[in-house]
Amino acid sequence: MNNEPEKKEDQTPDNNSSSLVQKIQQLGQSNVPQAPDSNIHVLSIIGQVEGHVQLPPQNKTTKYEHLLPQLVAIEQNPKIEGLVVLLNTVGGDVEAGLALSEMITSISKPTVSIVLGGGHSIGVPIAVATDYSFIAPTATMTIHPIRLTGLVIGVPQTFEYLDEMQNRVVDFVVNHSNITEEKFKDLMFAKGNLTRDIGTNVVGKAAVEYGLIDGVGGVKEAMQKVNELIKENGTQEQQVMQ
Repeated sequence: MNNEPEKKEDQTPDNNSSSLVQKIQQLGQSNVPQAPDSNIHVLSIIGQVEGHVQLPPQNKTTKYEHLLPQLVAIEQNPKIEGLVVLLNTVGGDVEAGLALSEMITSISKPTVSIVLGGGHSIGVPIAVATDYSFIAPTATMTIHPIRLTGLVIGVPQTFEYLDEMQNRVVDFVVNHSNITEEKFKDLMFAKGNLTRDIGTNVVGKAAVEYGLIDGVGGVKEAMQKVNELIKENGTQEQQVMQ
């Protein structure tokens, strides 16, 4: 009978240690920080934007069907007053990326994006879809023409469709940033900047100089900006009510 309490005491640390091991295995860290209730929602778009076709399991992906309901919930939730979008993506499905871009730009609440690491390909329109965009000094954005994978039917209609889809991307980026259509197309079709390909790799400050991104910065600058926009939004709402 004396051994029973000792067994119960021994079970507690075992349970704690097993849960700690699970956290380390799943998240790569021993302690998971618990953030207090915040009025700003952070949305991460990491890896490849997965669209209508499921990518192989070894690919790091962000499924757009997971993000669309989140964006609707952000718009409907009165406790959320601002949105910060973290981007480190190689691109992905064009229509899925455009769907995310259109959803983000149609949100009535203040939105800010940060390009960290990379915001390539279809990540470009997602980055510029917010009210204000930042890029880290060492982050890059690859601007290139749209590519098709898989079976391509060699008829004029296929190329017309490809050109139309490319124009959709160009129009969105030009309408939601300070870059001109001529300059964006120059970057898109530049030769020699990318090995065995056409396009341009734009790094940090250069993206701001081209007018593609609003400013160079990271988390601190993005949080300051979104809070500033939230205050402005609140002031405008008060003026409308009066």
